[in-house]
Amino acid sequence: MTEDNSPLGSASPPEHGWANASALIHDGAGAYLLHLRDELPGIWAPGSWSLLGGCREPGDRSPEETVRRELREEAGLDLELAPFAVEEAHRSDGTIVPIHLFTGRWAGDPATLPLTEGVMLHWFRPEVMPRLRMAPPTRDLIRRHAESHPAARRPPHPRGLAPAPGGRAVSHVIGVHLYLENSEGEVLLGLRHPDSAYAGSTWHFLAGHCEQESAVACLVREAQEEAGLVIDPCDVEYAHAVHLVDAPGTRPRMQMVFRARRWAGVPAIREPDKCLNWSWWRPEALPEPIVPYTRAAIEAILEGRHYTEMGWS
Repeated sequence: MTEDNSPLGSASPPEHGWANASALIHDGAGAYLLHLRDELPGIWAPGSWSLLGGCREPGDRSPEETVRRELREEAGLDLELAPFAVEEAHRSDGTIVPIHLFTGRWAGDPATLPLTEGVMLHWFRPEVMPRLRMAPPTRDLIRRHAESHPAARRPPHPRGLAPAPGGRAVSHVIGVHLYLENSEGEVLLGLRHPDSAYAGSTWHFLAGHCEQESAVACLVREAQEEAGLVIDPCDVEYAHAVHLVDAPGTRPRMQMVFRARRWAGVPAIREPDKCLNWSWWRPEALPEPIVPYTRAAIEAILEGRHYTEMGWS
């Protein structure tokens, strides 16, 4: 495969076994998101349809970090991704390097994305791709995915938040957030790194996504990993939930907020690539910019409300 978004012949040998990572994005109804590249001399595959993605940069610690960074930089996308395949790209000097492919599902309108490279993004079904100007390995990769994933072969349906045909439910992302209040009544917030996949340079709760664990276990783990705080699960209580849709067509998210009555330690920067600063803020004087649902949750907690909906209308 030669699905590299830069000339592999000019890239340095990969230190960790990859030179490029790309994302195969489908809508769950048979269409795939393709990127029309600029018609410029000297770039890889000018004027062709390709996958979003790109070359590894020095700060990337894994292929997933590479593709997440590229999706964020090129199209403002932050998706749940899963590994799909590792293909081979041939350099001009004859060496072979692995290209890591990830899959993700998104059902939005490409015209609303803040595209920073290329001409446009557009949805295509596999049966029309032979008529497109695109690399044969890319076309074959999409065909293989469609054949191995029945959900990707369903008939088209209107994109949005409704269940797919047949009543198939839309899965929700579960986020867990820490509401920590000190003796002065101030709330702990973190300033996210400018390159964060979500809400860069914005104040936010200490937070994370649930993995194969309970919500409280996730909270305890994230508090330790992100800020060096030790919290006993027995000291955690439910405070609020925000049922959120960030943008039309994106996966709904249930953002759960828990209060810790007691904890040990002083907030420290344990993951500088994600958070630049921890600080305590008066609820009536929260910093800007702040994640909108973070502000909404804090205000609701102070009012004694336990549930908020955002973005559904």
